[in-house]
Amino acid sequence: MAKTTDIGTKRLISLSPVAWTRWLTSDPTLEVLDILSGEFQWVGRSNDALIRVHSATHGIYLLANEIQFRPDKKMPRRQRAYAALAEEKYELPVYPVVVNILPPSANTVIETSYHSEFRGLKAHQDFHVINLWDEDVAQVFNQNLITLLPFVPILKGGHTEATLNQAIIRLRADKEMAELEPLLAFFASFVLESEVVQRILR
Repeated sequence: MAKTTDIGTKRLISLSPVAWTRWLTSDPTLEVLDILSGEFQWVGRSNDALIRVHSATHGIYLLANEIQFRPDKKMPRRQRAYAALAEEKYELPVYPVVVNILPPSANTVIETSYHSEFRGLKAHQDFHVINLWDEDVAQVFNQNLITLLPFVPILKGGHTEATLNQAIIRLRADKEMAELEPLLAFFASFVLESEVVQRILR
């Protein structure tokens, strides 16, 4: 299941990178310059998207975007490594963002930073965290955030048949976004009965 999500969300970013990055940063001036390689020689996997952006306020910087099916306790250490490697390779400041799709088990702490101390030396890395289950579904329709349409069922207030119908109408209205209907169905299956999902979606 996680692999299916990974493929879909990477494609989602590539379909509408400007809308995605502006939502991640709450910066309406953000422009995407290019999507860079997130692969590094000494790290065994790449992060979901490393995007070079330009902001009217902050200038040119790197947006390192991780999308996680559920919060990962190893994420703080990974963000420290990615941010440092990206900054060293591209010589630009890095803004790391982690998007958690589904909530963790009870009593799990969702970290927003890495910190360690050894022999009097300190290492620290903050990263911005967005938990989709805390995001109000109304913003998707009111602000026309088409990049969030596949996640509508798991957003706050999005677990209804009426909301799913509204999401699929918007999704099918965009030829490129329509290919993400299976991703919408995948997330809808977590909150709605399977017969309801099958009736509404292909």
